[in-house]
Amino acid sequence: MPEYEFVDVYVPRGVTRKEATRLLTDHAEYGLWELDRLSLHRDGSRRVRLKRRIIRQLRATW
Repeated sequence: MPEYEFVDVYVPRGVTRKEATRLLTDHAEYGLWELDRLSLHRDGSRRVRLKRRIIRQLRATW
């Protein structure tokens, strides 16, 4: 079963859709994050939850 780490990103209501897309694209490209959940609030703000897989390295035994 894969393990994930999560980060919540708050996007205020004054941020345009294009700017929000650019922000999330940067997180995806450079931080290897992917979209887990998006909540759009009545006031126009957005709460975005991003996730990425945790890759555990096994120790080599000699």
